[in-house]
Amino acid sequence: MNKQLIFFFLFVLFIIYSFSVYFSGTTYDKGISHFTTEAKLGKKLFQEKNCISCHQIYGLGGYMGPELTNIISYRDNDESIARAFLKGGTAKMPNFQLNDEEIDALISYLKYIDKAGNYPPKAYEITPYGTVNEIVTDEK
Repeated sequence: MNKQLIFFFLFVLFIIYSFSVYFSGTTYDKGISHFTTEAKLGKKLFQEKNCISCHQIYGLGGYMGPELTNIISYRDNDESIARAFLKGGTAKMPNFQLNDEEIDALISYLKYIDKAGNYPPKAYEITPYGTVNEIVTDEK
C-alpha cells in the first residue's frame, strides 16, 4: 500500500510538472523583432527584383555582389550606405528606380535578417575541459 501511494504521489507531481512546462513555454529573444509588414514587403521586393541572383543571404545566392546578412550592422548599424546603394545603384548594381517606401521596406528586411543571424559562421574551439570558446579574429 505504501509503494502505491508513493507511486501515485510521484505520478501526480510528474503530471503537474509536465503541464506547467508545456504551458509556460520558454522565451528566447535575441532582440529580434517580429517580422513586420514593412519587412515582409521588403522581402517581397527582394524576391521580385531578383536580388538573390547577385547577393547572398546566410551564404546562399549569387557571388557578384556582397553578402547581405549582416550588412546593416557591419558599420555600427549605419543604414545610410545601404540606402545610398538602393537609391542610386552602382556600375555593377542597376538602379531599380525604387521609391522611398520601397527603400524603407528593403532596409527593414535587411535589418531583420541582420538580427536573425550571423554570416559567416563564427569559429569555435572545444577546450580540454569541455567548454566552448569563440575564436576571435580581427576581420569583420
